[in-house]
Amino acid sequence: MTQNIKGFSKLSKEEKINWIVETYFSNPEESKKLVKQYWNTSENLQKLHDEFIENTITNFYLPYGVAPNFIINGKHYTVPMAIEESSVVAAASKAAKFWGERGGFKATVINTEKIGQVHFLFKGSVEKLQDFFTEIKPKFFLYTESFTKNMQKRGGGILDIQLIDKTSELENYYQLHATFNTKDSMGANFINTCLEQFAKTLENEAQNFVSFNEDEKNIQVIMSILSNYVPNCLVRAEVSCLVENMSEDELIDSKEFAEKFVNAVKIAEIEPYRAVTHNKGIMNGIDAVVLATGNDFRAIEAGVHAYASKTGQYRSLSHAEIENGIFRFWIDIPLALGTVGGLTSLHPLVKFSLEMLGNPSAEELMKIVAVTGLAQNFAAVRSLTTTGIQQGHMKMHINNILNQHQATKEEKTQVLDYFKNTAISHSLVVDYLDNLRK
Repeated sequence: MTQNIKGFSKLSKEEKINWIVETYFSNPEESKKLVKQYWNTSENLQKLHDEFIENTITNFYLPYGVAPNFIINGKHYTVPMAIEESSVVAAASKAAKFWGERGGFKATVINTEKIGQVHFLFKGSVEKLQDFFTEIKPKFFLYTESFTKNMQKRGGGILDIQLIDKTSELENYYQLHATFNTKDSMGANFINTCLEQFAKTLENEAQNFVSFNEDEKNIQVIMSILSNYVPNCLVRAEVSCLVENMSEDELIDSKEFAEKFVNAVKIAEIEPYRAVTHNKGIMNGIDAVVLATGNDFRAIEAGVHAYASKTGQYRSLSHAEIENGIFRFWIDIPLALGTVGGLTSLHPLVKFSLEMLGNPSAEELMKIVAVTGLAQNFAAVRSLTTTGIQQGHMKMHINNILNQHQATKEEKTQVLDYFKNTAISHSLVVDYLDNLRK
């Protein structure tokens, strides 16, 4: 059968599945059974999931765990995390417990400004364009009032609009650079709707501007779109304690550990190869909470990594210092999050997550997410500078290896017992299991 198909989106779900399994799989019936095995038994819930995206045939599950014992600004939280990687939830929980015994985390929202741009080409006098912009700027606000009135009632809306000259980088290229406050909504649709109206206003008003010649009247809008780079939608999370309280293990000297930890973070501040992995560990925590609360982790990732490169070199997002006998560890991170709209009102587990967190505002969720990232980072750097990362990670990963090789309950018990105090690798676990079976 040919692999090309016309009108696929118009097929029923059953017809889509039949075509896929008959086209690509050696055992169509087994493949079809697998796909249906992941359907929700509730027809209504399955229909809801089917309508989130296009061409759905089944659900793809991720484990949903919780990390208890977080104290943030004196308030207790149990944090939901959706992630497939072993040891992430355990590490976050361990860090939460560690810092909970030392006063907990502090978090502050520094700003909540979001950005959108209209990108356009203008062939003509920059002075006349600036005069035109100054004259019509009030109309950008006026013609979007029907979109912004509800947002304004909640204290949000359009903050400002600026004309940016980028012609030194690309011929005839200018921007309308707009800033927004979208309150508890992530605000993507709101921002994009406003931007598209700005573009129409720009084009239409240019036709009537008396100072423009015919070429200047033909402003060409290239695109109107929000930016996921939000360096002014920023939250800080931090922890601190006396250096002498940095260890909970008599085998590790507190001062030596604190100094080693600070140096490990400083290495990530100057060495991009280390910084990427360092920040990936932060995102283990952040993405897991972002997913569990129905937010867009791809947008968060893109914005965060752009922020990590804001100096022209990719650097650590977190920072550490020792001053006057106090160890301090903190992160400043851009997070454009929402707690209303989108999946937050549709996905049952998202609603479950938000209720578990006390139905937070967007700003409170920013704090929770940033703290989880900092906790994850602390746990990873602590492991790296003390026991090594593999000890904890591989002990969590060992169950995946055993499941992959269909180990029985008895075999799992023997393998786990053997590797309690022994170095662990995938091949060593498999070899030991094979020997058991012989």
